Amino acid sequence: MDDLDSRWMRMALDEAEKGRGSVEPNPMVGAAVARDGRLVALGHHERFGGPHAEVVALAAAGDEARGATLYVTLEPCSHHGKTPPCVDAVLRAGVARVVAAHRDPFPKVAGGGFARLRDAGVAVTVGVLGAEAVALNAPYLKRVSTGRPYVLAKWAMTLDGKTAVAGGDSRWISSSESRALVHEVRGRMDAIVVGVGTAMADDPLLTARPPGPRSPTRVVLDAGARLPLVSQLVRTAGEHPTIVVVGAAAPADAVGRLERAGCEVWSFPGEPRSRIVAMLEELGRRGTTNVLVEGGGVVLGSFFDAGEVDEVDVYIAPIIEGGDHPRTPVRGEGSVLMERAARLQGVRRTLVGERDVRLQGEVPSAWRGGLRSLIEGADPT
Repeated sequence: MDDLDSRWMRMALDEAEKGRGSVEPNPMVGAAVARDGRLVALGHHERFGGPHAEVVALAAAGDEARGATLYVTLEPCSHHGKTPPCVDAVLRAGVARVVAAHRDPFPKVAGGGFARLRDAGVAVTVGVLGAEAVALNAPYLKRVSTGRPYVLAKWAMTLDGKTAVAGGDSRWISSSESRALVHEVRGRMDAIVVGVGTAMADDPLLTARPPGPRSPTRVVLDAGARLPLVSQLVRTAGEHPTIVVVGAAAPADAVGRLERAGCEVWSFPGEPRSRIVAMLEELGRRGTTNVLVEGGGVVLGSFFDAGEVDEVDVYIAPIIEGGDHPRTPVRGEGSVLMERAARLQGVRRTLVGERDVRLQGEVPSAWRGGLRSLIEGADPT
């Protein structure tokens, strides 16, 4: 990998980021066309159903694409979907070389794009900034690899680890600047999950304000179908899709009332962890890519105990509450030994406004390890 390859791929990755929130359930993809050491054109996948990044960049390059190198953050598709195969456009443009960050695990692609390019005499290099590209599209890659969406766990807490005072008051631990960032995150999500305890205590609306590129489905984990009909979530179910996940023993009359009020009710048997996995699998079947879990502590603990948290987004306020009560952000079974506790990777720390600290990081998981094959298992040039 030479410096120019890295330089142009970095620009393609920056271009891909522009599609965040608008392309899901497709991946974010960026492309750059370069020749003779200079950039000719850039392009990215702008919206779901729209032209792919390669097509946009090649159209912008025009005749200068012939004999040039195309840099793309994901393997060009080789199948007919909502758009024709990108490989066809690459071959028509007369590109001499394609540099891709990694292979696409989607079964209808999965190396087929590279094979068609090589068969047509195009030089192909795979793996340039592959780790960065995999991180960019982790939600897409998880859903394709496991069938389940990517789970982002979010909470706000005091410096001594509390999410509310003993009586339940939590408004507001985080600053207005932090809350604005949370609304930005909501606007990029496909679904937002809370437990019925949080729904009843806070009566949240769970929408992005102002609206973002996506309108998330609200999901309430409510084993006994206790969500009040007067709650904001139920009263606005006709405007914003609302799913209530209940247990097998939920009263039929309560389920019926929620359904008549406009909520969709999903019933899964078993204990909380198995219901969480079943819910995520159903969301994945429906094309959900990103899920934001906003708590409370029992729900977040259940997601961690189930091994279904992929990333955390925590806002820590310089507030000392004190007291001996269980208002902690993550409960559940937890780890019996410190060495078995989840240790975040890729940790980012940001000062928000003048007081809060935002901490973000990825939770190690088996599926992430499997993604190395998309880069390391790539065919040689």
